[in-house]
Amino acid sequence: MAATKIIDAPRNGHEMAPLNTRARGDGTHGVTIVLTAPQRNSVQSVDIPGEPDRAAWSGKMQFFLSIIGYSVGLGNIWRFPYLCQQNGGGAFLIPFMIMLVLEGIPLFLIELGMGQRMRLGALGVWNTIHPWLGGIGISSCIVTLFVALYYNVIITWVFYYLFNSFRYPLPWSTCPTNGTGFELEECAKSSETTYFWYRTTLDAAPSMDEPGGLKWWIVLCLLLSWTIVFFIVMKGIQSSGKVVYFTSLFPYIVLTIFFIRGITLRGAGAGLMHMYTPKVEKLLEPTVWLDAATQVFYSFGLAFGSLIAFGSYNTPKNNCVRDVLLVSVCNAVTAIYASVVIFAILGFKATVNVDRCVASNTDILVKNALLPFKNASSEDYDSVMQKINGTEFEALHLSECSLSKELDNAAEGTGLAFIVFTQAIVELPGAPFWAVLFFTMLLSLGLGSQIGILEGMLCTLFDIDIIKRVKKQHVTGVVCLFCFIVGFIFCTGAGEYWLKMFDSFAGTIGLVVVALMEMIAVIFIYGHERFTEDIYQMTGYRPGVYWQMTWRYIGPVIMVCILVSSIVFMVIRNPTYGAWNAEKGIVEQKDYPNWVMGIALAMILAGVLPMPIVFLMRSFQCLKVDLDIHQGSIRRNETTASTKEMIDNDDDDDDEDDENDFSGPALGGHVKTQSDFSDEDEEDKPMTMRMMMMRSTTINAATPLKKLGGNHLNVPTSRKQNYKKDAYDV
Repeated sequence: MAATKIIDAPRNGHEMAPLNTRARGDGTHGVTIVLTAPQRNSVQSVDIPGEPDRAAWSGKMQFFLSIIGYSVGLGNIWRFPYLCQQNGGGAFLIPFMIMLVLEGIPLFLIELGMGQRMRLGALGVWNTIHPWLGGIGISSCIVTLFVALYYNVIITWVFYYLFNSFRYPLPWSTCPTNGTGFELEECAKSSETTYFWYRTTLDAAPSMDEPGGLKWWIVLCLLLSWTIVFFIVMKGIQSSGKVVYFTSLFPYIVLTIFFIRGITLRGAGAGLMHMYTPKVEKLLEPTVWLDAATQVFYSFGLAFGSLIAFGSYNTPKNNCVRDVLLVSVCNAVTAIYASVVIFAILGFKATVNVDRCVASNTDILVKNALLPFKNASSEDYDSVMQKINGTEFEALHLSECSLSKELDNAAEGTGLAFIVFTQAIVELPGAPFWAVLFFTMLLSLGLGSQIGILEGMLCTLFDIDIIKRVKKQHVTGVVCLFCFIVGFIFCTGAGEYWLKMFDSFAGTIGLVVVALMEMIAVIFIYGHERFTEDIYQMTGYRPGVYWQMTWRYIGPVIMVCILVSSIVFMVIRNPTYGAWNAEKGIVEQKDYPNWVMGIALAMILAGVLPMPIVFLMRSFQCLKVDLDIHQGSIRRNETTASTKEMIDNDDDDDDEDDENDFSGPALGGHVKTQSDFSDEDEEDKPMTMRMMMMRSTTINAATPLKKLGGNHLNVPTSRKQNYKKDAYDV
C-alpha cells in the first residue's frame, strides 16, 4: 500500500475520484478513493444537493419572522391601499383574493419548497433542474435589482419625514406664509400635507423633461438608507436574522394603535363604505388583474428569488407547507387590516376637504348676497346651490364639494402614506410623538422587505463560482454602492415620476413572466410527480387535488391571460404619470416622453430576455466557458501536486463514454446518478429524494471495481466520528 495523501476538497457528499486506468510505468494501476462523512442536514442519511456548509436559521421563530418581515412590508400600507384606490375600491379585493388562492399560494410553495429541497439560490435551483433554465435565475436577479433601486427610495423619504417629526409644531401642520403674512398660493390651493410632500420634500418638477438638479437632502437620506441596509445584510442571515424580531412585530403594535384612533375620526365610516362598495365595472380592465397579480407577488415577495433563498436555509425536514399556509393567512389579513386603517383615514381626509370646500363656497355666496350669513344651515346651503345654473357657477368661481369625488381623488400617487396619514397625525394630541411612532413603523416595514429583496439577489449572485470566491461583505458593499449611485435619478425633482415608471414597468410584466416560467419549469420540466414526492419526503404531506390543479392548469392559464391582455391594453392606452402642477395645486396626468418609454421597454426586455438567451446559447452549446454548473452542488475541486499530473494527463486524452468514465465530482469528472443506469428517457430528469434514498453498495477491499459506478459511497455505519477525506493509492 502506498503512502496516504489527504486531498483538501469541499465536502460534496460521498465522492469517488477518478480510477486511473492507465499504467503508471511500474505495471500497476492507480486507484484513488475519497471518503467524506454524510451531511448533518441530510434526510434519512441521504445526500442533499447544495452546499454542506450553508448558513441556517438559528430557530423556527427567526425563519417565520423573517418571512413575515419580508412579505409584510410597505406594500401593505403604501401599495395595496393605493391599488384599491386606483382600481375601484373594494372591487380590487375580488381579483386579489382570486390571485392569492389560485396563483400566490401555489407559487409560494413552489419557491419555498424548491429552495428547501435544493439548498441553493435562484440561479443554482434552475440550473440544477435543467441547464437551459438558468436564465430564470438571471431574470429574477435583474428584476430584483430594479425593485431594490426604487424600494430603498421610499425608505429614504421615510427617513426625511422621521427627522422632521421631531419638530414642534410639525412642519406639515400649517402652510408657510409669504412676507405679507398670507399663505403661499400653492399651499392654499392644495393642502398643508400635500404642499409639504410635493414642494418641501420632493421639490417636484413640472414634468420628467424638466427634472431639475439633485436635492441634497434626499441624497443624504438615500446614503443613510443604503448604509443601514449594508450593515444589516453584509453577513447574511447571521446579521439580518437578529433584526427581524423588531421589524416584524413592531408594525403590528403601531398599526393597531392607529386603527383604534382612525375609526374614531369623523368621516371614517364614509371611507370604509367606499372601500367595501365595489365598482364591478373595473373588473373588465385587464390592468386591474395585472395589478392584483403583481400585488400578490409583492405581498409574498414571489419571483424575486428571496423565498428560494430563505427556504434554502431551512433544514430538509422543515414543514414548508404549514409555513406557506400560515404566512399566506397572516399576509392577507394584514393587507386587509391595513386597508381598513387607510380607508378610515381617507374618509376623514375627504370629510375635512369637503368641509373646507363648503366653507369657501359659503363665503362666496355671502359676498354675493345669495346667503344671509355664514352660519347658514346645510339645508339652506344645498337649496341655494341647486338654484345656481352652470354659467353662474363658473362666474362665481364656486367649487364642487362632493364626498365621493374626494374619496376617489384622495390617494395621489405614491404619496398616499405621506399625505393621508400625515394629515391624520396632525389632528392627534401630541402630534410629534405619533409622527415618530408612525414613521418608525414605516421604516421597520421597509427595512424588513428590503433585507429580503437584497438577500434573494445576493444569494443568486453567490451561486456563481467567481463571485463566490469574494467575501460577502465586499460583494454586498459593491452592490449597495452601485444602487446608491444609480439612485441619484430618484433624487431629482422628477424622482417620484421615475419611481412610478419603475414601479409600473420594471416590477410588473417582468415579475409575471418570471413567475410563469418558474411554474412551468417545476411542474412540466422537473415534473409535478417528482416535486410532489419531494414535498412528501420533506413534510410527510402529499399535495392533493387543489395543488395539482393550480400548479398544472389554473395557475399557468391565469398567468398567460393576464400577461397577454395586459400587454395589449398597455399598447392601446398610452401609459401616463401624475405630474405636480404648482400653479393649480393639483396633480395632472401626463404622457410619458418617448425617451422614457424607451427606457421602460429596455427594463422590461432586460428582465425577460435572459431566459431565451440562456436557453438558446446552452441548447446550441454556444457557451464555451460557463460560470455556473448544471449540478449546483458539484464543483471542480483543487488537487494536490501529487495528483495534478495524473489529472492533466487524463484531460489530454479523448473523451470516453460515460459508462467507461469513473471520474467523480471531486476531480471534475462526470457524476453518475441513478438516471445513468435507467432508461434513456430518464437521463435528463433530476433525482427525487426517494431515488437518492436508495441504498448504495458498501465498499470493501474485495468489492470489484465494476460496482463503483454509483453516485455515492456508503460510509460504514459502525463508525460514529466524521471521516477525513483521505486518498489511498492502491
